[in-house]
Amino acid sequence: MDKMSKEQRRRCMSAIKSKDTKPELIVRKFLFSRGFRYRLNHPRLPGHPDLVLRKYRTVIFVNGCFWHGHEGCDNYTLPKTNTDFWQNKITRNRNRDTAEQQRLADMGWHCITLWECQLKPKVRQQTLDALEHTLCHIYIKDRKIKTYDTMDEEYGMAAEPEVGYGKQK
Repeated sequence: MDKMSKEQRRRCMSAIKSKDTKPELIVRKFLFSRGFRYRLNHPRLPGHPDLVLRKYRTVIFVNGCFWHGHEGCDNYTLPKTNTDFWQNKITRNRNRDTAEQQRLADMGWHCITLWECQLKPKVRQQTLDALEHTLCHIYIKDRKIKTYDTMDEEYGMAAEPEVGYGKQK
């Protein structure tokens, strides 16, 4: 049974916010301190990602383990009451997250998902360092000089004169 009355539970759940959460603020402060600049909750992108780094063509979602159903996490346990409702809600959230990330990938964006449990004090620095490394790797990979195979041997260059051209003997 639930320890709170329905009215208390409703007030408690409605007080949970979706923007400017503590895990999101941790990530934002870290990225800004390292020189990464971003936009928040971009309205034109599918899913309104928490952070958008245009220079890196990367979006970051900071997900709560309970709300997005983080499998294998201690923070994700279904409530004992109204189980069907919560199971359906979390399943819809997961499906929506997957579809939005697929749409972003189709648009050429890199998607990174950080979980609330990955930002707990014991593993926070490791997670944030890995995020910085990933963003730097994405930047380098996207800016790599692309070489194209030319068919110099077969056709030659258009600007090069052929041997003996223009010379009369």
